[in-house]
Amino acid sequence: MSVSSPPHGLVPVHIGQPEPGSEQEKVWRLPRRVPDGLGWQNHGLQPRWLGMDSSDCAVALQPGFYASGGASERDRFLAGAQRRGEIALVVAVIGDAGDSGSHHPLSQYDSSVNLSDMHTNLNGRRVPAGTQAELVPGLSAADRDLGLRLRTRPAGSPWWSLHLSGSHWIRGDGSGSEHYEPQGRLEPILVDGLGEAVAAVWVPPSSMERWYIIPDATNWDTILDWLVQRALPEYAPHALRRVRSSHFIDPDLQTADELAARQGLADLEARYAEEKLHLERALHEAQTRAEPVRYGLLYGTGAQLVQAVAQVLTDAGLRTLDLDQELGGTKSADLLVTAGGTLWRLVEVKAASGAAPEQLVSYLRRHLTTWPQLRPEPVTGGVLIVNHQHRLPPSERTAEIYSRPEFVGSLTETVVSTVQLFDWWRAGEWTTIRTTVLGTSSEVVASNQPHADPARPAKLSSGRRRWRPGGGTQ
Repeated sequence: MSVSSPPHGLVPVHIGQPEPGSEQEKVWRLPRRVPDGLGWQNHGLQPRWLGMDSSDCAVALQPGFYASGGASERDRFLAGAQRRGEIALVVAVIGDAGDSGSHHPLSQYDSSVNLSDMHTNLNGRRVPAGTQAELVPGLSAADRDLGLRLRTRPAGSPWWSLHLSGSHWIRGDGSGSEHYEPQGRLEPILVDGLGEAVAAVWVPPSSMERWYIIPDATNWDTILDWLVQRALPEYAPHALRRVRSSHFIDPDLQTADELAARQGLADLEARYAEEKLHLERALHEAQTRAEPVRYGLLYGTGAQLVQAVAQVLTDAGLRTLDLDQELGGTKSADLLVTAGGTLWRLVEVKAASGAAPEQLVSYLRRHLTTWPQLRPEPVTGGVLIVNHQHRLPPSERTAEIYSRPEFVGSLTETVVSTVQLFDWWRAGEWTTIRTTVLGTSSEVVASNQPHADPARPAKLSSGRRRWRPGGGTQ
């Protein structure tokens, strides 16, 4: 099957896969890297599948390598570009996002891309989750734009580090072997924290091919848009002129004002992409920091809850000491808290799936009584922090931990719910936290603590009890 010429305005693109729904697709055994249902014509492109002529194509997507799997179409594509004197643009995928299985223990890599040079291999090794990819400086406009698009993939998308290698051939007659060094150069576009390429372009010695290597789980509509809007205009503009593509604005026919405005738009888009990425990363980092505290305070028990409380007090500028680790076992309260070593308070942390038992207060009282036998620091009181009704959503829990009037009136200790503590923490009410825990003015906290007090006065939610200096609650 062949295609004589592309429809007017559409750039022919070779895809190294069978046409969707064809008989050839039914027996195809290789992964379909280019998904079905892409908006080819919306991007000004005409797909040419396996079995269709590829000699006049401007781009190849995931070209084949083996004789029965698209090698002929790949060779015709490269020969056609060479005959026209055009740079052949290729996009190939590295890795398999859905592959979580184990690989051979002696293998350094888990994926590879077959290049046009039979003696040069491009191998990939999946890097750890959470790897941040950074742009390489000095990129061309098209390559930089591709890097920005790849960096804005959904959070958690995988990356593979890229490595060129040669080949080692053993003669069939057993007379010896030959080793070939890798040819061409790998030009990184994005690198990981170790400086290894995770997106790159391979350029052979002739410099007439550009093989863009992108990670799996990349949005292909984004790649098609990049090809027409950026890559082809920069590296193969004649391919767009040849079909009179409506997506191509010929710079040779533009006025100075048009060129200036288009450049301004391009710069604006680049700044937007950078700022969007910056904000997305800031949000991700903020969520990563907040989630352990949020979950620990509102749903945690045991050590998880204690760690969340300790983090909140540390964020508020207080020094905390884990007494279980310091004293060994559960000899005293969970935490010893101080501000500059001038005031010391015990903090007992408890969880209750239902209503908090009144006897929880007795734990704190006992620890205050036995404290002088354990440490020399003189404590001035204690705080009971309770994650009560933790099986309910926070909005459905009672505002007060204790409600029996006679018991509440007898309290001389500070009692705080983790929901209230969380509300203060997320709002940055550091003064309120310090005053509540220390039992005195937060002015004793040194001015060089990590968090400055908010400019606005501390606010308490309706129905919450606030500790009153001198004992008791209000």
